[in-house]
Amino acid sequence: MKTFPMFLQMQGRRVIIAGGGEQAAQKCRLILKTEAAITIIAPSLDPELSDLHGQGRIKWSAATVTAPDFADAALVFIATGCPAADASLHVLAKSVGATVNVVDQPDLCDAITPSIVDRSPVVVAIGTEGTAPVLARQIKTRVEEMLEPRLGDLAALAGRLRDRAAMRLGPRMRRDLWRWVFAGPARDAHSRGGEREAARMIKEAIDTASFGASNEGTVALVGAGPGCKDLITMRGVQRLQEADVIYYDRLVDPEILDLARRDAERVYVGKAPGCHHWPQDKISGVLVAAARQGKRVVRLKCGDPGVFARGAEEADALNAAGIAYEIVPGVTAASAASAALGGFMTERGTCDTLVLATGRSEVAGKTPEWLNILHPGTRVAVYMGVGAASNIADALQQSGLEDHVEISIVSRAQQADQTIARCCASTLVDTIKTKDISNPAILFLTRPHVGTAQHQMAPHAVLAEA
Repeated sequence: MKTFPMFLQMQGRRVIIAGGGEQAAQKCRLILKTEAAITIIAPSLDPELSDLHGQGRIKWSAATVTAPDFADAALVFIATGCPAADASLHVLAKSVGATVNVVDQPDLCDAITPSIVDRSPVVVAIGTEGTAPVLARQIKTRVEEMLEPRLGDLAALAGRLRDRAAMRLGPRMRRDLWRWVFAGPARDAHSRGGEREAARMIKEAIDTASFGASNEGTVALVGAGPGCKDLITMRGVQRLQEADVIYYDRLVDPEILDLARRDAERVYVGKAPGCHHWPQDKISGVLVAAARQGKRVVRLKCGDPGVFARGAEEADALNAAGIAYEIVPGVTAASAASAALGGFMTERGTCDTLVLATGRSEVAGKTPEWLNILHPGTRVAVYMGVGAASNIADALQQSGLEDHVEISIVSRAQQADQTIARCCASTLVDTIKTKDISNPAILFLTRPHVGTAQHQMAPHAVLAEA
Protein backbone atom coordinates (compact mmCIF):
# COMPACT_ATOMS: atom_id res chain seq x y z
CA MET A 1 0.00 0.00 0.00
CA LYS A 2 1.19 3.49 -0.83
CA THR A 3 -1.57 4.98 1.29
CA PHE A 4 -2.69 3.89 4.74
CA PRO A 5 -6.47 3.83 5.37
CA MET A 6 -7.45 5.40 8.69
CA PHE A 7 -10.54 6.99 10.22
CA LEU A 8 -9.90 10.41 11.80
CA GLN A 9 -11.81 11.84 14.76
CA MET A 10 -13.49 14.98 13.34
CA GLN A 11 -15.80 16.17 16.11
CA GLY A 12 -15.17 19.89 16.65
CA ARG A 13 -11.99 19.94 14.55
CA ARG A 14 -11.31 22.55 11.86
CA VAL A 15 -11.48 21.69 8.18
CA ILE A 16 -10.42 24.39 5.71
CA ILE A 17 -11.69 24.39 2.15
CA ALA A 18 -9.95 26.84 -0.18
CA GLY A 19 -12.28 27.61 -3.08
CA GLY A 20 -15.89 28.65 -3.52
CA GLY A 21 -17.08 26.78 -6.62
CA GLU A 22 -18.45 23.34 -7.45
CA GLN A 23 -15.26 21.45 -6.53
CA ALA A 24 -15.28 23.09 -3.10
CA ALA A 25 -18.99 22.33 -2.73
CA GLN A 26 -18.34 18.64 -3.41
CA LYS A 27 -15.79 18.49 -0.60
CA CYS A 28 -18.08 20.46 1.68
CA ARG A 29 -20.94 17.98 1.16
CA LEU A 30 -18.59 15.19 2.19
CA ILE A 31 -17.31 16.86 5.36
CA LEU A 32 -20.80 17.95 6.37
CA LYS A 33 -21.48 14.29 7.11
CA THR A 34 -19.04 14.63 10.00
CA GLU A 35 -19.12 16.90 13.08
CA ALA A 36 -16.18 19.01 11.90
CA ALA A 37 -16.16 22.84 11.89
CA ILE A 38 -15.89 23.89 8.23
CA THR A 39 -14.40 27.16 7.02
CA ILE A 40 -14.53 28.17 3.36
CA ILE A 41 -11.86 30.61 2.16
CA ALA A 42 -12.79 32.14 -1.20
CA PRO A 43 -13.53 35.58 -2.74
CA SER A 44 -17.10 34.46 -3.45
CA LEU A 45 -19.38 31.43 -2.95
CA ASP A 46 -21.54 29.52 -5.38
CA PRO A 47 -25.27 29.37 -4.51
CA GLU A 48 -25.02 26.04 -2.65
CA LEU A 49 -22.18 27.19 -0.40
CA SER A 50 -23.81 30.57 0.06
CA ASP A 51 -26.97 28.86 1.29
CA LEU A 52 -25.00 26.70 3.72
CA HIS A 53 -23.30 29.84 5.05
CA GLY A 54 -26.68 31.53 5.45
CA GLN A 55 -27.87 28.54 7.51
CA GLY A 56 -24.85 28.86 9.77
CA ARG A 57 -23.56 25.42 8.85
CA ILE A 58 -20.21 26.71 7.56
CA LYS A 59 -17.99 29.75 8.11
CA TRP A 60 -16.77 31.92 5.24
CA SER A 61 -13.75 34.16 4.85
CA ALA A 62 -13.28 36.31 1.74
CA ALA A 63 -9.91 37.63 2.88
CA THR A 64 -6.65 36.88 1.08
CA VAL A 65 -5.34 33.48 2.10
CA THR A 66 -2.26 33.37 4.31
CA ALA A 67 -0.32 30.45 5.81
CA PRO A 68 -1.74 30.92 9.35
CA ASP A 69 -5.25 30.28 7.94
CA PHE A 70 -4.22 26.64 7.55
CA ALA A 71 -2.57 26.25 10.94
CA ASP A 72 -4.06 23.67 13.32
CA ALA A 73 -6.51 22.37 10.69
CA ALA A 74 -7.31 18.67 10.81
CA LEU A 75 -7.61 18.68 7.02
CA VAL A 76 -7.18 21.17 4.20
CA PHE A 77 -8.95 20.82 0.87
CA ILE A 78 -7.71 23.02 -1.97
CA ALA A 79 -10.32 23.30 -4.70
CA THR A 80 -10.18 26.64 -6.51
CA GLY A 81 -10.51 25.07 -9.97
CA CYS A 82 -7.28 26.77 -11.09
CA PRO A 83 -4.22 24.45 -11.13
CA ALA A 84 -1.75 27.32 -10.62
CA ALA A 85 -3.71 28.79 -7.69
CA ASP A 86 -4.10 25.31 -6.18
CA ALA A 87 -0.33 24.73 -6.36
CA SER A 88 0.39 28.08 -4.66
CA LEU A 89 -2.11 27.40 -1.86
CA HIS A 90 -0.61 23.94 -1.43
CA VAL A 91 2.78 25.52 -0.69
CA LEU A 92 1.22 27.82 1.91
CA ALA A 93 -0.65 24.96 3.63
CA LYS A 94 2.40 22.70 3.75
CA SER A 95 4.50 25.51 5.23
CA VAL A 96 2.50 25.15 8.45
CA GLY A 97 2.44 21.34 8.35
CA ALA A 98 -1.16 20.86 7.23
CA THR A 99 -2.50 17.59 5.84
CA VAL A 100 -3.67 18.54 2.35
CA ASN A 101 -5.91 17.22 -0.41
CA VAL A 102 -5.62 19.10 -3.70
CA VAL A 103 -8.53 18.24 -5.98
CA ASP A 104 -7.52 16.35 -9.14
CA GLN A 105 -3.79 16.63 -8.36
CA PRO A 106 -2.88 13.35 -6.61
CA ASP A 107 0.83 14.20 -6.59
CA LEU A 108 0.04 17.10 -4.24
CA CYS A 109 -2.18 15.06 -1.92
CA ASP A 110 -1.20 13.87 1.54
CA ALA A 111 -4.72 12.46 1.89
CA ILE A 112 -6.92 10.96 -0.81
CA THR A 113 -10.70 11.10 -0.53
CA PRO A 114 -12.21 7.61 -0.78
CA SER A 115 -15.59 6.52 -2.07
CA ILE A 116 -17.77 6.14 1.00
CA VAL A 117 -20.66 3.89 1.94
CA ASP A 118 -22.35 5.62 4.85
CA ARG A 119 -24.36 3.58 7.34
CA SER A 120 -23.15 5.68 10.23
CA PRO A 121 -21.68 4.60 12.57
CA VAL A 122 -20.82 1.88 10.04
CA VAL A 123 -18.66 3.54 7.38
CA VAL A 124 -16.95 1.76 4.50
CA ALA A 125 -14.21 3.67 2.69
CA ILE A 126 -12.99 2.46 -0.72
CA GLY A 127 -9.83 3.76 -2.29
CA THR A 128 -7.66 3.01 -5.30
CA GLU A 129 -4.83 5.42 -4.40
CA GLY A 130 -6.15 7.78 -7.03
CA THR A 131 -5.57 5.34 -9.90
CA ALA A 132 -9.11 4.19 -10.71
CA PRO A 133 -11.93 6.31 -9.26
CA VAL A 134 -14.48 4.69 -11.58
CA LEU A 135 -13.60 1.27 -10.13
CA ALA A 136 -13.96 2.67 -6.61
CA ARG A 137 -17.46 3.87 -7.47
CA GLN A 138 -18.37 0.46 -8.90
CA ILE A 139 -17.21 -1.23 -5.70
CA LYS A 140 -19.17 1.33 -3.68
CA THR A 141 -22.32 0.41 -5.59
CA ARG A 142 -21.81 -3.28 -4.85
CA VAL A 143 -21.27 -2.60 -1.14
CA GLU A 144 -24.32 -0.32 -1.01
CA GLU A 145 -26.37 -3.25 -2.29
CA MET A 146 -24.88 -5.60 0.32
CA LEU A 147 -25.61 -3.46 3.39
CA GLU A 148 -29.22 -2.85 4.35
CA PRO A 149 -30.17 0.82 4.89
CA ARG A 150 -30.91 0.36 8.61
CA LEU A 151 -27.63 -1.38 9.42
CA GLY A 152 -26.11 1.72 11.00
CA ASP A 153 -29.02 1.97 13.44
CA LEU A 154 -28.45 -1.66 14.49
CA ALA A 155 -24.75 -0.95 15.02
CA ALA A 156 -25.66 2.09 17.13
CA LEU A 157 -28.04 -0.05 19.20
CA ALA A 158 -25.25 -2.58 19.76
CA GLY A 159 -22.99 0.25 20.86
CA ARG A 160 -25.52 1.39 23.47
CA LEU A 161 -25.72 -2.17 24.82
CA ARG A 162 -21.99 -2.87 24.96
CA ASP A 163 -21.65 -1.87 28.63
CA ARG A 164 -24.62 -4.07 29.54
CA ALA A 165 -23.01 -7.00 27.75
CA ALA A 166 -19.62 -6.31 29.36
CA MET A 167 -21.17 -6.45 32.84
CA ARG A 168 -22.81 -9.84 32.28
CA LEU A 169 -20.64 -11.72 29.79
CA GLY A 170 -16.98 -12.66 29.46
CA PRO A 171 -14.88 -11.75 26.38
CA ARG A 172 -15.50 -15.04 24.57
CA MET A 173 -19.28 -14.90 25.12
CA ARG A 174 -19.39 -11.26 24.08
CA ARG A 175 -17.83 -12.15 20.74
CA ASP A 176 -20.39 -14.94 20.37
CA LEU A 177 -23.18 -12.52 21.25
CA TRP A 178 -22.25 -9.93 18.63
CA ARG A 179 -21.68 -12.63 16.04
CA TRP A 180 -25.21 -13.84 16.78
CA VAL A 181 -26.62 -10.30 16.65
CA PHE A 182 -25.18 -9.43 13.26
CA ALA A 183 -25.72 -12.82 11.61
CA GLY A 184 -29.01 -13.97 13.11
CA PRO A 185 -32.64 -13.20 13.84
CA ALA A 186 -31.98 -9.87 15.55
CA ARG A 187 -30.47 -8.41 12.39
CA ASP A 188 -33.26 -9.91 10.27
CA ALA A 189 -35.91 -8.33 12.51
CA HIS A 190 -34.16 -4.96 12.49
CA SER A 191 -33.71 -4.92 8.71
CA ARG A 192 -37.45 -5.33 8.14
CA GLY A 193 -38.29 -2.46 10.49
CA GLY A 194 -38.59 -4.31 13.79
CA GLU A 195 -36.23 -2.11 15.82
CA ARG A 196 -38.04 -2.73 19.10
CA GLU A 197 -38.21 -6.46 18.49
CA ALA A 198 -34.48 -6.56 17.71
CA ALA A 199 -33.66 -4.56 20.85
CA ARG A 200 -35.77 -6.91 22.98
CA MET A 201 -34.07 -9.97 21.49
CA ILE A 202 -30.57 -8.58 22.11
CA LYS A 203 -31.31 -7.53 25.69
CA GLU A 204 -32.83 -10.91 26.45
CA ALA A 205 -29.83 -12.68 24.94
CA ILE A 206 -27.47 -10.60 27.10
CA ASP A 207 -29.40 -11.23 30.29
CA THR A 208 -29.89 -14.97 29.73
CA ALA A 209 -26.83 -15.84 27.58
CA SER A 210 -29.28 -17.64 25.34
CA PHE A 211 -27.70 -17.23 21.94
CA GLY A 212 -26.10 -20.62 21.38
CA ALA A 213 -22.82 -19.68 23.05
CA SER A 214 -20.57 -22.22 24.68
CA ASN A 215 -17.51 -21.91 26.87
CA GLU A 216 -16.08 -25.12 25.45
CA GLY A 217 -13.14 -24.86 23.10
CA THR A 218 -13.25 -26.12 19.54
CA VAL A 219 -10.70 -26.91 16.88
CA ALA A 220 -10.98 -26.40 13.12
CA LEU A 221 -8.50 -28.22 10.88
CA VAL A 222 -8.48 -25.74 8.01
CA GLY A 223 -7.02 -26.22 4.55
CA ALA A 224 -5.34 -23.01 3.40
CA GLY A 225 -5.07 -24.15 -0.22
CA PRO A 226 -1.84 -24.46 -2.20
CA GLY A 227 -0.37 -21.15 -1.08
CA CYS A 228 -1.93 -18.00 -2.53
CA LYS A 229 -4.58 -16.43 -0.33
CA ASP A 230 -7.36 -16.30 -2.93
CA LEU A 231 -7.55 -20.11 -3.03
CA ILE A 232 -8.67 -20.55 0.58
CA THR A 233 -12.39 -21.32 0.93
CA MET A 234 -14.92 -18.87 2.32
CA ARG A 235 -15.52 -21.22 5.24
CA GLY A 236 -11.81 -21.26 5.92
CA VAL A 237 -11.77 -17.45 6.04
CA GLN A 238 -14.74 -17.49 8.41
CA ARG A 239 -12.97 -19.86 10.79
CA LEU A 240 -9.86 -17.65 10.73
CA GLN A 241 -11.97 -14.64 11.65
CA GLU A 242 -13.48 -16.55 14.57
CA ALA A 243 -10.21 -17.99 15.89
CA ASP A 244 -8.58 -17.07 19.18
CA VAL A 245 -5.35 -18.86 18.25
CA ILE A 246 -3.97 -20.11 14.91
CA TYR A 247 -1.26 -22.76 14.53
CA TYR A 248 0.13 -22.58 11.01
CA ASP A 249 2.69 -24.37 8.81
CA ARG A 250 5.66 -22.95 6.93
CA LEU A 251 4.04 -23.11 3.48
CA VAL A 252 1.05 -20.96 4.41
CA ASP A 253 1.06 -17.61 2.61
CA PRO A 254 1.51 -14.86 5.27
CA GLU A 255 -1.23 -12.89 3.52
CA ILE A 256 -3.71 -15.62 4.48
CA LEU A 257 -3.00 -14.81 8.13
CA ASP A 258 -4.05 -11.22 7.42
CA LEU A 259 -7.58 -12.58 6.97
CA ALA A 260 -7.73 -13.49 10.67
CA ARG A 261 -8.82 -11.24 13.54
CA ARG A 262 -6.04 -8.82 14.38
CA ASP A 263 -6.02 -9.92 18.02
CA ALA A 264 -5.88 -13.65 17.24
CA GLU A 265 -2.70 -15.30 18.49
CA ARG A 266 -0.55 -16.74 15.69
CA VAL A 267 1.84 -19.61 16.40
CA TYR A 268 4.27 -20.91 13.77
CA VAL A 269 4.72 -24.66 14.09
CA GLY A 270 7.33 -24.92 11.34
CA LYS A 271 6.86 -28.40 9.91
CA ALA A 272 9.13 -29.30 7.00
CA PRO A 273 9.87 -32.71 5.43
CA GLY A 274 12.62 -34.37 7.47
CA CYS A 275 13.04 -31.30 9.71
CA HIS A 276 10.24 -30.84 12.19
CA HIS A 277 10.80 -27.83 14.42
CA TRP A 278 7.61 -28.93 16.16
CA PRO A 279 7.16 -32.72 16.46
CA GLN A 280 3.67 -33.93 15.60
CA ASP A 281 2.88 -35.01 19.16
CA LYS A 282 3.73 -31.52 20.42
CA ILE A 283 1.41 -29.92 17.84
CA SER A 284 -1.40 -32.30 18.79
CA GLY A 285 -0.76 -31.50 22.44
CA VAL A 286 -1.03 -27.73 22.06
CA LEU A 287 -4.27 -28.08 20.07
CA VAL A 288 -5.76 -30.06 22.95
CA ALA A 289 -4.40 -27.66 25.59
CA ALA A 290 -5.71 -24.53 23.84
CA ALA A 291 -9.15 -26.04 23.32
CA ARG A 292 -9.31 -27.05 27.00
CA GLN A 293 -8.77 -23.38 27.85
CA GLY A 294 -12.01 -22.64 26.00
CA LYS A 295 -10.32 -21.15 22.95
CA ARG A 296 -11.44 -21.37 19.35
CA VAL A 297 -8.46 -22.99 17.68
CA VAL A 298 -7.56 -23.12 13.99
CA ARG A 299 -4.92 -25.55 12.77
CA LEU A 300 -4.05 -24.01 9.40
CA LYS A 301 -2.49 -26.42 6.93
CA CYS A 302 -1.29 -25.86 3.41
CA GLY A 303 -3.47 -27.63 0.83
CA ASP A 304 -6.16 -29.90 2.24
CA PRO A 305 -5.96 -31.17 5.84
CA GLY A 306 -6.97 -34.64 4.70
CA VAL A 307 -4.25 -35.14 2.05
CA PHE A 308 -0.76 -35.96 3.38
CA ALA A 309 -1.16 -33.36 6.11
CA ARG A 310 -1.20 -35.65 9.18
CA GLY A 311 -4.62 -34.35 10.03
CA ALA A 312 -5.75 -37.80 11.15
CA GLU A 313 -3.12 -37.83 13.91
CA GLU A 314 -4.37 -34.50 15.23
CA ALA A 315 -7.98 -35.65 14.98
CA ASP A 316 -7.11 -38.81 16.94
CA ALA A 317 -5.60 -36.70 19.73
CA LEU A 318 -8.67 -34.45 19.83
CA ASN A 319 -11.01 -37.46 19.88
CA ALA A 320 -9.05 -39.00 22.74
CA ALA A 321 -9.39 -35.74 24.70
CA GLY A 322 -13.12 -35.46 23.94
CA ILE A 323 -12.71 -32.18 22.08
CA ALA A 324 -15.01 -31.28 19.19
CA TYR A 325 -13.31 -30.55 15.90
CA GLU A 326 -14.26 -29.66 12.36
CA ILE A 327 -12.47 -30.39 9.10
CA VAL A 328 -12.57 -27.53 6.61
CA PRO A 329 -11.36 -28.86 3.26
CA GLY A 330 -8.98 -26.90 1.06
CA VAL A 331 -7.69 -26.97 -2.49
CA THR A 332 -5.09 -29.70 -2.49
CA ALA A 333 -1.76 -29.19 -4.25
CA ALA A 334 -2.51 -31.72 -7.00
CA SER A 335 -5.63 -29.80 -8.04
CA ALA A 336 -3.68 -26.55 -8.13
CA ALA A 337 -0.84 -28.13 -10.09
CA SER A 338 -3.20 -29.70 -12.64
CA ALA A 339 -4.87 -26.33 -13.17
CA ALA A 340 -1.44 -24.73 -13.61
CA LEU A 341 -0.79 -27.21 -16.41
CA GLY A 342 -4.01 -26.15 -18.09
CA GLY A 343 -5.30 -29.71 -17.82
CA PHE A 344 -7.39 -32.00 -15.68
CA MET A 345 -6.52 -34.79 -13.30
CA THR A 346 -9.06 -37.13 -14.93
CA GLU A 347 -9.96 -37.10 -18.62
CA ARG A 348 -12.54 -39.32 -20.26
CA GLY A 349 -10.89 -41.72 -22.68
CA THR A 350 -7.38 -40.86 -21.49
CA CYS A 351 -7.23 -41.11 -17.72
CA ASP A 352 -10.05 -42.56 -15.64
CA THR A 353 -8.09 -43.59 -12.53
CA LEU A 354 -6.44 -41.07 -10.22
CA VAL A 355 -4.00 -41.99 -7.44
CA LEU A 356 -2.70 -39.55 -4.84
CA ALA A 357 0.59 -40.79 -3.43
CA THR A 358 3.61 -39.55 -1.52
CA GLY A 359 7.19 -39.79 -2.66
CA ARG A 360 8.32 -40.55 0.89
CA SER A 361 8.01 -44.10 2.12
CA GLU A 362 8.25 -45.32 5.70
CA VAL A 363 10.61 -48.02 4.39
CA ALA A 364 13.74 -46.63 2.75
CA GLY A 365 14.34 -47.81 -0.79
CA LYS A 366 11.01 -49.62 -1.03
CA THR A 367 9.40 -49.76 -4.47
CA PRO A 368 6.38 -47.43 -4.52
CA GLU A 369 3.10 -49.28 -3.99
CA TRP A 370 1.39 -47.29 -6.72
CA LEU A 371 3.75 -48.73 -9.34
CA ASN A 372 1.71 -51.94 -9.36
CA ILE A 373 -1.48 -50.11 -10.32
CA LEU A 374 -0.01 -47.79 -12.94
CA HIS A 375 -2.15 -49.41 -15.62
CA PRO A 376 -3.26 -47.71 -18.86
CA GLY A 377 -5.68 -44.91 -18.03
CA THR A 378 -4.03 -44.12 -14.70
CA ARG A 379 -2.51 -40.90 -13.40
CA VAL A 380 -0.48 -40.75 -10.20
CA ALA A 381 0.01 -37.43 -8.44
CA VAL A 382 3.14 -37.76 -6.31
CA TYR A 383 3.39 -35.34 -3.40
CA MET A 384 6.86 -34.52 -2.00
CA GLY A 385 8.35 -36.42 -4.91
CA VAL A 386 11.40 -34.26 -5.67
CA GLY A 387 13.59 -35.94 -3.08
CA ALA A 388 12.49 -39.38 -4.30
CA ALA A 389 12.94 -38.58 -8.01
CA SER A 390 15.88 -40.93 -8.43
CA ASN A 391 13.98 -43.87 -6.89
CA ILE A 392 10.90 -43.08 -8.99
CA ALA A 393 12.94 -42.94 -12.21
CA ASP A 394 14.71 -46.22 -11.39
CA ALA A 395 11.42 -47.95 -10.55
CA LEU A 396 9.83 -46.85 -13.84
CA GLN A 397 12.82 -47.97 -15.88
CA GLN A 398 13.16 -51.31 -14.11
CA SER A 399 9.43 -51.99 -14.60
CA GLY A 400 9.64 -51.30 -18.32
CA LEU A 401 7.29 -48.31 -18.05
CA GLU A 402 9.72 -45.60 -19.12
CA ASP A 403 8.27 -45.30 -22.63
CA HIS A 404 4.66 -45.54 -21.46
CA VAL A 405 4.56 -42.87 -18.75
CA GLU A 406 4.46 -39.12 -19.30
CA ILE A 407 5.83 -36.97 -16.47
CA SER A 408 4.83 -33.39 -15.63
CA ILE A 409 6.28 -31.45 -12.71
CA VAL A 410 4.77 -28.38 -11.08
CA SER A 411 6.62 -26.62 -8.30
CA ARG A 412 4.91 -23.95 -6.14
CA ALA A 413 1.66 -24.25 -8.07
CA GLN A 414 -0.44 -21.09 -8.47
CA GLN A 415 2.25 -18.87 -6.95
CA ALA A 416 4.29 -16.12 -8.58
CA ASP A 417 7.43 -18.28 -8.77
CA GLN A 418 5.64 -21.35 -10.13
CA THR A 419 7.79 -23.69 -12.25
CA ILE A 420 6.52 -26.21 -14.82
CA ALA A 421 8.52 -28.93 -16.57
CA ARG A 422 7.90 -32.07 -18.64
CA CYS A 423 10.19 -35.02 -19.09
CA CYS A 424 10.46 -38.81 -19.18
CA ALA A 425 11.81 -41.21 -16.56
CA SER A 426 15.36 -41.18 -17.93
CA THR A 427 15.60 -37.38 -17.76
CA LEU A 428 13.60 -36.83 -14.55
CA VAL A 429 16.56 -36.28 -12.22
CA ASP A 430 18.41 -34.03 -14.67
CA THR A 431 15.26 -31.99 -15.36
CA ILE A 432 14.75 -31.33 -11.67
CA LYS A 433 18.38 -30.29 -11.31
CA THR A 434 18.47 -28.14 -14.46
CA LYS A 435 15.20 -26.37 -13.67
CA ASP A 436 16.24 -26.00 -10.03
CA ILE A 437 12.94 -27.53 -8.91
CA SER A 438 12.35 -27.97 -5.20
CA ASN A 439 9.46 -28.82 -2.92
CA PRO A 440 6.63 -28.05 -2.64
CA ALA A 441 6.14 -29.83 -5.95
CA ILE A 442 3.79 -32.33 -7.54
CA LEU A 443 4.95 -34.98 -10.01
CA PHE A 444 2.24 -36.25 -12.35
CA LEU A 445 2.95 -39.69 -13.81
CA THR A 446 0.41 -40.44 -16.52
CA ARG A 447 -0.03 -43.67 -18.43
CA PRO A 448 -2.71 -42.91 -21.01
CA HIS A 449 -4.96 -45.50 -22.56
CA VAL A 450 -3.38 -47.06 -25.62
CA GLY A 451 -3.75 -44.82 -28.64
CA THR A 452 -4.47 -41.63 -26.66
CA ALA A 453 -2.34 -38.74 -25.52
CA GLN A 454 -2.40 -36.49 -22.53
CA HIS A 455 -4.56 -33.36 -22.64
CA GLN A 456 -2.59 -30.59 -24.29
CA MET A 457 -1.59 -27.60 -22.23
CA ALA A 458 -3.90 -24.61 -22.63
CA PRO A 459 -2.42 -21.35 -24.00
CA HIS A 460 -2.51 -19.58 -20.62
CA ALA A 461 -0.44 -22.35 -19.06
CA VAL A 462 2.15 -22.12 -21.85
CA LEU A 463 2.55 -18.44 -21.02
CA ALA A 464 2.92 -19.28 -17.34
CA GLU A 465 5.71 -21.74 -18.13
CA ALA A 466 7.50 -19.33 -20.42
